[in-house]
Amino acid sequence: MRPLDFAGLENVAKTEATASASARRPPAILFDLDGTLVDSIELIVAAAMNAFASRPGPSPSETEIRNTIGRPLTTTFGPWLVDDDDLPFLIAKYREYQLEHHDRLTNAYPGIVDAVTTLHAAGHPMAIVTSKVGFMAERALVHTGLATYMRTIIASDSTTKHKPDPEPVFMALERLDYPAADAVFIGDSPYDMQSARAAGVHAVGVAWGAFEATQLYAAGAAAVLPSPAGLVPYLTRLTGEGP
Repeated sequence: MRPLDFAGLENVAKTEATASASARRPPAILFDLDGTLVDSIELIVAAAMNAFASRPGPSPSETEIRNTIGRPLTTTFGPWLVDDDDLPFLIAKYREYQLEHHDRLTNAYPGIVDAVTTLHAAGHPMAIVTSKVGFMAERALVHTGLATYMRTIIASDSTTKHKPDPEPVFMALERLDYPAADAVFIGDSPYDMQSARAAGVHAVGVAWGAFEATQLYAAGAAAVLPSPAGLVPYLTRLTGEGP
């Protein structure tokens, strides 16, 4: 009779215990910010249009600005720059308008605070993955009462690459200590869906932001939620162990 491999049995037991613990652990939820948790679309468009109106030269339409929501300002403003000094000037004007009007034009979508509170109570670790600069993301979260529920913020100044690249998603997963297979990304832009899919994370679109459901499905969304009221029920069905 061959002797029992106690070391091997112990390793198998540890592996099974780890897998069991992982299975019981509520999935991580990565949220985009603008257009997903907070209604700031009007502010973003108005700040950009104000910036371009502050100097002569080519300017985008409101539709063109809306189509770039979810990308960093350096990318958004790129096609309309006239020289090397234009970008810092435009960003300064954008930020000036944004700071002046932020609290008036930034609000949590109806039902979002309740949904996030419920998910937090159920043990889901949550993070923000946004193309907004960090200090403005923090301001929006504090202003809307959502800051206390987020374990970390990955902003445009957190990474060298940005959505639709997966780098911001990978950083969020690393900070939460979660594998991609145990996470869900919720966002309103095609760039969110592409970033999540590239990182191997389940991508869910929301139709109350800047983009249409058809655009989100085309970018790889597994589902598109029509309203914040569907957020908790969807995650409950998806995980089988939600709130």
